[in-house]
Amino acid sequence: MLFGNTLSELQIFCKAHGLPSFNAKQICEWLYKKQISNVDEMTNLSLKTRELLKQHYDMGISSPIDVQISSDGTKKYLFKTQKNGLIEAVYMPSSERHTLCISCQMGCKMGCEFCATGKQGFQHNLTAGEILNQLQSIPETALMTNIVYMGMGEPFDNLNEVLKSLEILTADWGYAWSPRRINVSTIGLIPEMERFINESECHLAISLHSPFDYERQKFMPIQNKYPISNVVKTLKKYDWSGQRRLSFEYIMFAGINDKHTHLDELTKLLKGLFCRVNLIKYHSHAKSNFQPSSEERMLEFRDYLSEHGIICTVRQSRGEDIFAACGLLSTIQTGRTLANA
Repeated sequence: MLFGNTLSELQIFCKAHGLPSFNAKQICEWLYKKQISNVDEMTNLSLKTRELLKQHYDMGISSPIDVQISSDGTKKYLFKTQKNGLIEAVYMPSSERHTLCISCQMGCKMGCEFCATGKQGFQHNLTAGEILNQLQSIPETALMTNIVYMGMGEPFDNLNEVLKSLEILTADWGYAWSPRRINVSTIGLIPEMERFINESECHLAISLHSPFDYERQKFMPIQNKYPISNVVKTLKKYDWSGQRRLSFEYIMFAGINDKHTHLDELTKLLKGLFCRVNLIKYHSHAKSNFQPSSEERMLEFRDYLSEHGIICTVRQSRGEDIFAACGLLSTIQTGRTLANA
């Protein structure tokens, strides 16, 4: 696929086929700045060069095959992947920003008990082009102010393609986005997390959900390999006092992780770490027995953490009526198949 190639990859292609090196930058400009959908639109390339590109690459840009619109204005787009699968991306408009939540895998290997994507299981990784196609091919592309890698899949389980997509998003020859407009989430794969911290300037979000190692292990299998205490210990080696933001996502489950003991342990765990905590309403689905904490309890959590020096917000829930809210994305769980897409 042509779309999703980096400048260096296109320079290698040009060199291998005896093309001028500046052609690579011209191709990038057409792909990522002018956002064309057909090689024939690259009018400053010779006809021979365009034919060569068509011989070696499919364009790699495809429109969503379906869209669902929530009562709150959220839109959930359905895409077909190159491997004949389905993924979802969610567009969330507000008065201050336009955010796109994108997927990096079809399904997920991590198996978190509360997550519909995890219940779907893992099908395959997305390429950098498939990741970026979720931005490029929707009507709201020009409106977008923020991107979050919080859709289907674990970004750091597909780190090479995620980093490649981030390079294209932030490079001056690409979309030229500020990395401060991009937030990448992980459940805490420590080696990959450290590589991301060192190779990218984008914001980082950690899916925490319990400060107790023994409790987190019950609903997040990754805890067996990378305990949250070790994740936080690793994060404390880095300086988070600048513009780059570190946040922790905390889905609140009634009667499970919403007790005062959790507040005390959270405060201890995050002490000395410049970060924020986002409290998230749990969204129930058919394959989960968890229930959401009350709004009152969530506000109590927010106020306690804020009073103890931890920046804390309650995240607004979006798109729950179309299964677009946090933890609900699943092209199998919602009955979406290629046969009826």
